[in-house]
Amino acid sequence: MDVVVRSGRAEDVPALPEVFHAAVQAAEAYSEAERAAWSPAVPTVEAWTRRLDGLDVVVAEVGGEVAGFMCLKDDLLDLAYVHPTFARQGVGHALYAVVEGRARSVGVTRLRTEASLVAEPFFLRHGWRVVRRQEVVRNGVALRNAVMEKVLPVPDWQEAAAAPISEASNARAET
Repeated sequence: MDVVVRSGRAEDVPALPEVFHAAVQAAEAYSEAERAAWSPAVPTVEAWTRRLDGLDVVVAEVGGEVAGFMCLKDDLLDLAYVHPTFARQGVGHALYAVVEGRARSVGVTRLRTEASLVAEPFFLRHGWRVVRRQEVVRNGVALRNAVMEKVLPVPDWQEAAAAPISEASNARAET
């Protein structure tokens, strides 16, 4: 299966709420009542256009179909969803690699997210840690999730570039 990861485009917006809703409804770690409270229906395109405003949207396609997406705003990884048809086939890993790469490229040194019970193991496999567990209320129903973070180590070349030049390295060799 070939996964194409790219920046989101305006024409992707109608597919994103469909992916979100399908992923939530397939989240077996939550009860039917919890899933219904989290996403009672496919959100409108208008609502999602507003929700995505200001986010760096990254989309994964398989065979020309939107298979999943993740969003980044500063150090916040938000809205990480893969359509259940494409679950456990590398779509999430491909998306995450691009999102983390983008964060690193703009100097982010720590990523944070609020991960569902379904997403938490995925993030743990990618080096994240649970900061705390919490409940969020959606449509009157408490949903459990985890506040998570990942420290992004600074590459050696960046550390070297940021290090002050010592007097010893500036000294000329005397003959």
